[in-house]
Amino acid sequence: MAKKNKPPVVVAELGRPETTAETAARKARDSRLYRQRKTVNNLVFSLLVTLGLVLVMYLLVPRGTDTFAEQSVNVAELAVEAAPSAGRTLAAPAVDDGWKAKQAQLRGGSGITSWQLNYTTADEAYAAVTQAFTADGAPVNDTWIAQQLEQQAPTGTEQLGGIEWIVYDHTDRNPGEANMLFGMQGTWGNDTILVYGTDTPATIRVLASQVAESLGEPDAVTAKEIE
Repeated sequence: MAKKNKPPVVVAELGRPETTAETAARKARDSRLYRQRKTVNNLVFSLLVTLGLVLVMYLLVPRGTDTFAEQSVNVAELAVEAAPSAGRTLAAPAVDDGWKAKQAQLRGGSGITSWQLNYTTADEAYAAVTQAFTADGAPVNDTWIAQQLEQQAPTGTEQLGGIEWIVYDHTDRNPGEANMLFGMQGTWGNDTILVYGTDTPATIRVLASQVAESLGEPDAVTAKEIE
């Protein structure tokens, strides 16, 4: 018995069977749309995979707290350790509770050695102490001092802690753009002592008194004589 051919399917939108050309066009369109959907799906999948990997890496990377904010070195111990190299007593002020000593270090350069202390005060301001000296006991030059005090001019003098200080009162400066709003410059033996920062003049004066107390009487010998 001969196989009967099925009549062409009537397409609802056309109201008649598709022509061969229309069938080919429909299949080409369907194929193109399929590829486009597949490409979009692949892109979305790839993006999700990438985001997942980024999230995993983020979770795996260890993250600690801001340790520098709480860091505080022991100035007294470091001053004792560095004193033989400096050949003299080094300043180690007994600052108030709430202060954090961020640095206590001997520095050298241009023929000048300096003992540098940097603090964050109890009011979250900046304060510094610099004890500078030369190998032969000659005075520290004014140019170097001016650089440390940000080229600010002196505004007066006063006695404090047994030391006569040159005062640098520039509290009208912007604390966000300067580290020296109020400073004091004194002499201890052959050493130049600088105390300055962005805290109030009263706080810097207290720090200067604490520096003078920690140093006591000037050493009887210089670093040159020790060598």
